[in-house]
Amino acid sequence: MYTETGTINKEQLITEHTPLVKRIAYHMMAKLPASVQVDDLIQAGMIGLLDAIGRYEGSYGRQFESYAAQRIRGSILDELREADWLPRSLRKKMRQIEAAMRTLEQRLGHPPSEQELSQELNMTLGDYQEALQEARGGQLIYYEDFQEEDEDHFLDRLCGTQDNQPFDQLLEKNLREMLVDAIDKLPPREKLVMGMHYEEEMNLREIGEVLGVSESRVCQLHTQAIARLRTRLRSK
Repeated sequence: MYTETGTINKEQLITEHTPLVKRIAYHMMAKLPASVQVDDLIQAGMIGLLDAIGRYEGSYGRQFESYAAQRIRGSILDELREADWLPRSLRKKMRQIEAAMRTLEQRLGHPPSEQELSQELNMTLGDYQEALQEARGGQLIYYEDFQEEDEDHFLDRLCGTQDNQPFDQLLEKNLREMLVDAIDKLPPREKLVMGMHYEEEMNLREIGEVLGVSESRVCQLHTQAIARLRTRLRSK
């Protein structure tokens, strides 16, 4: 990874990790509206890769790849957040859905079903599911939502010593515990979708084949699960 003069060979690092950028971009694209262009995600991801190369202080290898992956995802999320890629009407609808989830869970004492949510929102079940389909990716969770304003950027805290384990450090104890608890309380099918997508890295089509439902139905379940997680995490 170094030139003959002992400096970092940035071109080699970029070449070797460009496939990582593309893999992350396409994986994130599966959860985003059709209006988002994958080339834009790749471009933002490359900026994150360059940032990772410039900031990283440990030894290059698997540890760097873990750190770079987080920088790449963060750069793509920043681009999405700044681009305002979801229509205001859909953002409003997702806020209404999350508010209904919070209200019903407090009232009923359990995660509300789709039928209960559609009734609370005065929508037909079909209209409710269509809203979930249209708003896929409109309820991304940002780590920054759960850190103090005067804290350093959480990725910057991963640099410094070769003893750091970037992935373990990223999942800081409080957020990890909150996420585990929130995921554990998801309805069984939504919990299964999240596990297959994020732990086994299956795409929506593959998950649909396992569950025996369409890809669009998996998209609806995923959107609803993320909305439940946002509702729970923001209520902590």
